[in-house]
Amino acid sequence: MSSETSRADAIELRQPRSTDGYRLHRLIAECPPLDPNSIYCNLLQCSHFAATGVAAELDGELVGFISAYIPPEKPEAVFVWQVAVHEKARGTGLAKRMLKAIVERPACRDVRFMETTITEDNDASWGLFMSFARDMQAETERSVFFEREAHFGGHHDSEILLRIGPFGKSSG
Repeated sequence: MSSETSRADAIELRQPRSTDGYRLHRLIAECPPLDPNSIYCNLLQCSHFAATGVAAELDGELVGFISAYIPPEKPEAVFVWQVAVHEKARGTGLAKRMLKAIVERPACRDVRFMETTITEDNDASWGLFMSFARDMQAETERSVFFEREAHFGGHHDSEILLRIGPFGKSSG
């Protein structure tokens, strides 16, 4: 068994807890270029949105996290807000494993689509979500969600909405 495989097997996925909020804040700070949020926001991600989030621990350390939620007006979709994988856990397939764990959650029993936004130049995120779509045997659609000038005053690249689905509950 390779060290990557044994490391991947040692990573525990679980539902976030409110006590993970500060740890999440530190993890995001160690995963540039992710946009940091306030500690309070991270506390909400770990409590209010825990049913659709995933925390990943390796030897008691938070090494991965996905914050996601089901938009009230779209109960058939889960929106992935942020994916963080610490360098200690990179190369283990953790991000895709966390995405699959989300759609298998009881809170996502009616979910048939996953949505996220990605800037055009974020090759790693595009690779992750397109690989997830292939594994789920799901179609993808892209559209501009937040436009550089209209929404960011020219200070941030446009965010492209990626919609994956429909998919069933078998993640292969």
